[in-house]
Amino acid sequence: MTQTCILVVDDEPIGRETLAENLSEEGYAVVEADSGEAAWRLIDADPERFDAILLDRMMPDMDGIEILRRVKLRPDMMHVPVIMQTGMTADADVLEGLQAGAYYYLTKPFSADTLLAIVAAATRDYRGHKELAEAVQRQSSTLSCLVQARFVFNTPEEARDLAALAANAAPDPGRVALGLSELMLNAVEHGNLAIGYDQKSRLIEDGSLHEEISRLLEQPEFNGKYAELEIERSAGELVFTIRDQGAGFDWQAYLEMSPERAFDTHGRGIAMSRMISFDSLEYRGRGNEVKALIRL
Repeated sequence: MTQTCILVVDDEPIGRETLAENLSEEGYAVVEADSGEAAWRLIDADPERFDAILLDRMMPDMDGIEILRRVKLRPDMMHVPVIMQTGMTADADVLEGLQAGAYYYLTKPFSADTLLAIVAAATRDYRGHKELAEAVQRQSSTLSCLVQARFVFNTPEEARDLAALAANAAPDPGRVALGLSELMLNAVEHGNLAIGYDQKSRLIEDGSLHEEISRLLEQPEFNGKYAELEIERSAGELVFTIRDQGAGFDWQAYLEMSPERAFDTHGRGIAMSRMISFDSLEYRGRGNEVKALIRL
């Protein structure tokens, strides 16, 4: 198995060496850059090399925001996670980074455990995206002829597989698959299984999320629940509607990237789906139905 490779960018030698040492001890392959310019040369020379970029915000030659913007403008690196390490925690500063595409944050000073938790979350999400993209490529493109369909799913595995298949109904399956998968996973985890935000944070932190999902799916109160995906195509639009059998949630807070959640290991899926995958995203009722639209 290929080592997960992290690019560490920091102009302070001691801080950079400490980051590299912690990551190396955890089994990551680490490449170091002592300036923004040096980092960009490495990125530009081999954009597929890195699975995540750990980026200092304040550097004298080229700051972290500029590197971040350049990375996100490249189609071949659009989904590579950039983790911004910064002492600037004011909402306006964090929001600037979120809007530029830094969905993961570390506040200086931070512990080794916090560093490793955020890096693990970012690389896990990126690995999931790449696996989903590969699954989409393997699926048949005949769904471009689909006019109307209804599917039901019960587990995270079924949600991911179905998202990879259903994305082929769209003109750009790679763009749609990530958002569709996020919304469908939410329907299982947060909707049907009632795993709350704080609970999921704890489960991710101690590495037991998948075990807890499996345990809940075996419980009588949950094992009969299913979620639905409906697809409907008209002359001008393609609509994906996802429903679950949960109690719903306060969805308004999750439509935008929030500075309050920037330092968490999850909580980006709905906003990312809205920004990247769909032309519009609308929750209905109590929040257990979402309509995602693509204009054709």
